[in-house]
Amino acid sequence: MKKPQNKQSPSFWTKIKAETKDLNPMNFIILTIAGIINAFGVTLFLFPVKLYDSGISGLSMLLDQITPPALTLSLFLILLNIPIFGFGMKKQGFAFTAYSVFTVAVYSLMSFLIMDVLPIDVSFVSPLAGSDLLLCAIFGGVISGVGSGLTIRFGGAIDGIDVLSVIFAKKIGISIGTFVMIFNTVLYTVCGITIQSWILPLYSIVTYYIGSRTVDFVVEGIDKSKCVMIVTTKANEISDALSESFESSGTIVNAIGGYSKENKEIIYFIINHFQINKLKKLVHDIDSSAFISLQDVSDIIKKKE
Repeated sequence: MKKPQNKQSPSFWTKIKAETKDLNPMNFIILTIAGIINAFGVTLFLFPVKLYDSGISGLSMLLDQITPPALTLSLFLILLNIPIFGFGMKKQGFAFTAYSVFTVAVYSLMSFLIMDVLPIDVSFVSPLAGSDLLLCAIFGGVISGVGSGLTIRFGGAIDGIDVLSVIFAKKIGISIGTFVMIFNTVLYTVCGITIQSWILPLYSIVTYYIGSRTVDFVVEGIDKSKCVMIVTTKANEISDALSESFESSGTIVNAIGGYSKENKEIIYFIINHFQINKLKKLVHDIDSSAFISLQDVSDIIKKKE
């Protein structure tokens, strides 16, 4: 009797070839814009007044300051980020890695052009905000956050810290957000010790906070959806009313009350935050004892027809 043969898993290069088909030319256009925007925020607002970006970008800015002039911000962005993205390719996939490496390359090239080629003086003060650290922190955070957010929204990442957090956060038992926060805390502490001043690292924390909020805004949008779970004994009536009122259908799931052991049903429905009060009134007009739970939804993915 012949032993069943084990199916061989696809080779590394076979997987890359398959994932290459997923690359979208339009994404590269948007990612080019994202890299330029990020470079604009960092080189025109943060770098001139020695404020620090977060993650690997911030580390590159520090290394630019403490190493010989030949070792520039643009060079460190490439030297530090590209190996990290390569290291994370197995976990993140080829498409993500390709988008990320491309965006970092655009970011690095644009930074080089602004700082070393174009007739823009970024050696002492910001060309747009002068020496006002608060303005530089705010606008640098917002603009670089837009660049980072666009990169994430279109399939990549502009900073290797995102990849490191995905790879190592779970291994050491912390969340991705906590990993990034710890990295940046250590980074800003080292910056403060290195330059023997805490003013710039503290303003850099402002940049980090504003940048992260901007990323959330760009990725999730201003009109975040809400997932509504309605526990009721009148699911059909409520579902019909919701469909008529919001011109959208929900999903009904059978359930049993934990205390009463009574048969109930759960309606899963998606709305935006402008529709919350209308939904509450509609549901409670039909079933005054209905239980309504609301949660944020960052994205809704529908199957293409």
